[in-house]
Amino acid sequence: MHAETMLLYVLAGVAVIVAVRWFAGRTGLPAAAILPVIGIVYALLPGQNLPLEPEVVLTFVLPPLLYSAALDASLLAIRRNLRIVVSLSVMLVFITALVIGYGFHFLVAGATLAAGIAVGAAVAPPDPVAALAVGRRVGLPPRLVTIIQGEGLLNDATALTILSFATAAVLGEGFSAPAAAGRFIVAAAGGAATGAAVAYALRLLRPVTRDPMSANAVSLATPFLAYLLGEHLHVSGVLAVVVAGLVVGHHAPRAASGASRLQTSAVWRLVDFLLEGFVFLLIGQQLPEVIRGLRHYETSTVVTALAVSVGSVLLIRPLWLLLTQSLPRSLHSRLGNGQHAERLSGREVTVLSWAGTRGVISLAAVFTLPRVTPDRDLLLFCTFAVVLVTLVGQGLTFAPLVRRLGLRADEIDEARLRNEARSASVHAALDQLDDLDRERREDLGRRDADADADAAEAEAIQVMRGLLAQRLARYQGRIDLLQSAESPEMPVSPRYEAALRIRRAVMEAQREELLRWRDAGTLPDEGLRVLERELDHEERLLPERRK
Repeated sequence: MHAETMLLYVLAGVAVIVAVRWFAGRTGLPAAAILPVIGIVYALLPGQNLPLEPEVVLTFVLPPLLYSAALDASLLAIRRNLRIVVSLSVMLVFITALVIGYGFHFLVAGATLAAGIAVGAAVAPPDPVAALAVGRRVGLPPRLVTIIQGEGLLNDATALTILSFATAAVLGEGFSAPAAAGRFIVAAAGGAATGAAVAYALRLLRPVTRDPMSANAVSLATPFLAYLLGEHLHVSGVLAVVVAGLVVGHHAPRAASGASRLQTSAVWRLVDFLLEGFVFLLIGQQLPEVIRGLRHYETSTVVTALAVSVGSVLLIRPLWLLLTQSLPRSLHSRLGNGQHAERLSGREVTVLSWAGTRGVISLAAVFTLPRVTPDRDLLLFCTFAVVLVTLVGQGLTFAPLVRRLGLRADEIDEARLRNEARSASVHAALDQLDDLDRERREDLGRRDADADADAAEAEAIQVMRGLLAQRLARYQGRIDLLQSAESPEMPVSPRYEAALRIRRAVMEAQREELLRWRDAGTLPDEGLRVLERELDHEERLLPERRK
């Protein structure tokens, strides 16, 4: 493909992704479910399609997506729910792969156990992009978001490891369950250690990456470094990326400057937006190649294979969740939540069951199967069907299901907690001002201090104390309003809303005046950009509300 043709594909893809995001924002439909359908429509038109290159997806697409998701995840929250996360991302993946493998072996004519386990490993790990996008929009409780997020971060490593064992068996290299379990433990432990080592190495680079541009460049390179290092050491590169992202994200509030965090966050949001969009478009375009290989199969064989793969994926997940939540407390604490965590309710189990959407990792994984794999074309079709059914079917119905169950986060409680944390930070700042003022007075008594400098410092402390006192009063008023709320709806303070509206109007007036200065030739563009950046940072602090 010529460079100009590739550029046209990229530009067309960006246009489609932006249009779908606009459409999804106004309809409430998840973009992750719409884009594959558009890809299928394009694939059915005359012309060239983009093939799915598994090595490209696994090397260039998977690491940044996993790393970005890990940066946004909460290491502490995942640790609190580690048992249920491991239950879903490791044990459920194993069970799904085995059930589908034996289902193919016994029910699908001519299928081997190794080939069945291979397709089972490919379709076992959910890709939670669609579910998380919808869940956050409809206000899914934080605990469920953490479980879905943690599962999506860890299950790919399990699935790809199982797939490597199944592929070896397909090629006749033999299979030993104890040896496979040992290799899996080594790969998982080695991947986690590699990711932790990469995160520690980044801390050593902190003096070199103080400016935002250097920090951003290092951040973009980190997932690829962790992945390549893990693969070079023959451990799980995927798990290395996830652990590196979790550790870096956990220490970012202390390790990175505010400017670096703002810029890095913006860049990763753009990377996610474009990569996820192209990935979902790419899924739909694989339809012609997937269907092309079905001509040699009888209809009954295809239907049976579809029933085994799609049926297993849809049924095993809720059954496993119900099982782990209905066991006695002693076993429940080992297979489900932590010992002191509450069990999942029936509504939570239903939501988690319907959050198992599959994505491009399943297709990329199954495309890595050697050409000599028995029934490879049938396996490709079954994987594509599972991805399409879960991504489009479950993706489009996830939001209505959550709304119907009435399972929403307590927005009032979350807002109250945030304002209490804000108040605590202001109290800490006031205490710091008291310490500074006390040090100033002690220094003044011990030496001949500059009277002007001392007066300036005293005035600065007094002004800052007044600003913090105003801020503290605003936060306390918000807390009182939230505590007095009698309905589950977020209370609205007329004074607060009026203040936001006036601040936005004032900022807009400031921008217009700066532009008039620029247009009149009084203010150079460089000066305009500096002043505009100041207003942008001030506006970023405002909550996203209707103007």
